[in-house]
Amino acid sequence: MKRSLVLAGGGMRVAWQAGVVKALAEEGLEFQHVDGTSGGILTAGMLLSGASPEEMCSRWSGVDVKDFGSALPLGDYLKGPWSLPAIGDADGILNKVFPALGIDDATIRSRAAEPGAVEGSFNVVEFTEKRCHALDATAVDAQLMAAGMSLPIFLTPLRRDGKIWTDAVWVRDANVAEALRRGADEVWLIWCIGNSPYWGDGPLEQYVHMIEMSAMGALLADFEAAAATGREFVLHVVRPHHPLPLDPEFYLGRVDADTLISMGYRDARKYLNAMVPAGVAKDSSCTAMTEPAPGVRFNDTLRGEFDGSPLTFRAAVVLPSVPGDESPQLSGYLEHRRFGRAFLADGQVEATGDNVTYRARIRLDGGWQDLALTRTLRDDPGPDAWADSRVARLSVGGLSADLTMSLADAAGLLASVEPVGAHGFVDRAQAVAGFAGNGFRELLRRY
Repeated sequence: MKRSLVLAGGGMRVAWQAGVVKALAEEGLEFQHVDGTSGGILTAGMLLSGASPEEMCSRWSGVDVKDFGSALPLGDYLKGPWSLPAIGDADGILNKVFPALGIDDATIRSRAAEPGAVEGSFNVVEFTEKRCHALDATAVDAQLMAAGMSLPIFLTPLRRDGKIWTDAVWVRDANVAEALRRGADEVWLIWCIGNSPYWGDGPLEQYVHMIEMSAMGALLADFEAAAATGREFVLHVVRPHHPLPLDPEFYLGRVDADTLISMGYRDARKYLNAMVPAGVAKDSSCTAMTEPAPGVRFNDTLRGEFDGSPLTFRAAVVLPSVPGDESPQLSGYLEHRRFGRAFLADGQVEATGDNVTYRARIRLDGGWQDLALTRTLRDDPGPDAWADSRVARLSVGGLSADLTMSLADAAGLLASVEPVGAHGFVDRAQAVAGFAGNGFRELLRRY
């Protein structure tokens, strides 16, 4: 059986895909073909350069997202907005992002030429023909890969030999057809483009909606073409339950790579836990998402020591403003020298009296362990509220440790608070104000 990994676009947010890849690797899934489109080119490039899932996650943690943007020559901006070629160019991707992620075009070509190597393809549109080319890994180069991520308006295209190469997003954002052309019997589609019923106002929201429509239109056309020719295959789709934060939130530091990676791992584990051999339906439901209930997202970090080495627990928590609207979401990781970074699966947030507990499963030493981290959010009489709530007790397998929140981590929690399920300045401000007014302690106690 030939299995293809089809990595859809999603801009910088494809850091989420690294967490998905890690979960799939833990299940022993191997792929004979990897295909990347738009932002998915980054994930495909890392895999085909030989990066392990663990390396992919750690490299994303070290990327400066500001490197995705690089300025044009000053003269281009002086032409005025109606003659501006783009906001920037792909030099930052080529010279900083690719090296930071371990993407090397020479290595990709060399590995692809080896007998029995994993096949690779990268989707780039040639504008003159208005045609998407699935460039084979044996022939691709870094400039073409960067061109495949050069979204019109934001980045200039690649001009080479009388042709213009750019992002394939307006033609397709995931190439299931290429996987089938190469003989795939099973396709794993890793989808991080939004697909919810929400229609937003404003140019950014509607630009994103256009991408969503193009992406889904091409995906459905692939399904219909396969059905028309009687081409059978099994489809598995890993996607977020809710749309991921948009690129500007990542670029401005409102969400970070570690959070996106842990969310990807959580979402992949959710699919793996429920999957059936027949896969999912080949229609629009396979990537469908729902909008989250209004609430807030924040990062909760605590640190301690175990076996003489630092121990870090980090939770990415989404809390709806109104209990009952939706269950809290939990992702994150536990990090220690003995086992590296172990991501949380099946996360839950529970509250009993003054105790708030994060529960999840993590994979340690090849097996699954139950994890519980309990914080006692009690404000005893006296001016010691900070001391009362900064300590937590961690238990996982045979490991037990006391963790604490530093002032820096408390500041990081407050800085990480971002509204979810709220659109427009007023709604977003109200969501954050509700968190600030009720406080971390009181909001968690509601659950």
